[in-house]
Amino acid sequence: MTRKITRAVARIKAGIQEHLYLGNLDAKRDWGYAPEYVEGMWRMLQQDTPDDYVLATGETRTIREFCEAAFSRVDLDWEQYVRTDPRYERPSEVDALCGDPSKAKQALGWEAQVKFAELAQIMVDADVQLLDDELSGRAVRAE
Repeated sequence: MTRKITRAVARIKAGIQEHLYLGNLDAKRDWGYAPEYVEGMWRMLQQDTPDDYVLATGETRTIREFCEAAFSRVDLDWEQYVRTDPRYERPSEVDALCGDPSKAKQALGWEAQVKFAELAQIMVDADVQLLDDELSGRAVRAE
């Protein structure tokens, strides 16, 4: 979902795509930065005794809020481009997903540093750069 949004932002900004079709914009998610989560997993593997941990930011934001943050990164109004379509709604949609990372912080010393707005910026910037590279011939996308 997240990558679908940021790739569409880049394509809409470049004039290649007109709209982004999504399902439930009010679903809440706990978005995190993958490299940090990999570090958390590595820390889990360093423990002498296996245990269960939750890696999360502990904050939830709606898909609508992610769209707003992503489109605003390229100075576009998300409401002009995002369309909802019931076909994209999940039949067993979980309205809110939020993790409690307190055990990971206490036992592993792990805590998410990249928060929601920064994550949206990182992802949009990366997809804009990737598309620019593909369109200019500096990079060829493997299908």
